[in-house]
Amino acid sequence: MTLISKKWIQHNQVAIYAVAVLLAIGVGLGTPSASPVLEPLINPVLAVLLYVTFLEIPFARIRRAFRNGRFMAAALGMNFVVVPIVVFGLTRFLPQEPVILVGAFMVLLTPCIDYVITFTELAGGDSEQITAATPALMLVQLLLLPLYLWLFMGQQVAEFIEAGPFVEAFVVIIALPLTFAWATQHVAERSSRAARWQGAMGWLPVPMMGVTLFVVIASQLPRVQDSIGQIVAVVPIYVTFLVVMPLLGRLAAGLFRMDVGESRALVFTSVTRNSLVILPLALALPAGYELAPAVVVTQTLVELTGMVVLTRVVPDRLVPEPPDVVPFWDAIRND
Repeated sequence: MTLISKKWIQHNQVAIYAVAVLLAIGVGLGTPSASPVLEPLINPVLAVLLYVTFLEIPFARIRRAFRNGRFMAAALGMNFVVVPIVVFGLTRFLPQEPVILVGAFMVLLTPCIDYVITFTELAGGDSEQITAATPALMLVQLLLLPLYLWLFMGQQVAEFIEAGPFVEAFVVIIALPLTFAWATQHVAERSSRAARWQGAMGWLPVPMMGVTLFVVIASQLPRVQDSIGQIVAVVPIYVTFLVVMPLLGRLAAGLFRMDVGESRALVFTSVTRNSLVILPLALALPAGYELAPAVVVTQTLVELTGMVVLTRVVPDRLVPEPPDVVPFWDAIRND
């Protein structure tokens, strides 16, 4: 019964997120006074979300992922070579305003490390491979993001990059939850109580994502509702990214001669982005960049809608199962 209930939550996660978003919009527009109450909750909620998300990463099997050099090379190449080229091209069509550009760059240049696992599984992809690859994707994106921002925005970066808030956000929101998740898994191998705790936490990734979306949108919407026109300008870019990257991911999978499961996993890691992990960094930007977090969250809303389509299109059209091949002599006998 437990497994069925968890599976139901996973298969209906987009509907859960949609309800959270609608509630957040209602609260944000209807009760703007709630914003100062909700905003301090963003970092704690994100920390819990990432803790339960990191618990899904099988740290003990990470070495196996690195043994699959073909998939790891393809995933790193797509996310840190191909994606930056695509993103640079797409953002040429955005208003060349630093506050818009930095939000778009921050979210599009960072591959997803959480619900990409679930969507890969829903599409019949190799979710274990993508799960084991997430630590490498997370580490590399945090190392390369400042470099890409400098390359794409130049001297503008010096105006808003302050090491202190970024380091604090990384430690509190990413490093500590990651460490606690690893420690939980390590202890759970030897303690039944810790194992039960880990099992209970397995229920929380989807609900916590819903809570996070609610808190973030309800708290930020009153601050940016007068600038919705600027934020909406990024939507066509996000939609185009959702169309282009699966096609390029499929092409790369063919070049690397991947099987069906690996190909689907590569498609999803190429297209899904890391908006809620990057959000604390966007929130750490100084005054004048209040729109950047909204630009980041907008990508989440567009992407979740796109995932509804991709979890069907990828297995049905883009990376279908190969047809069953009947041996020649068996076909003759059947005739």
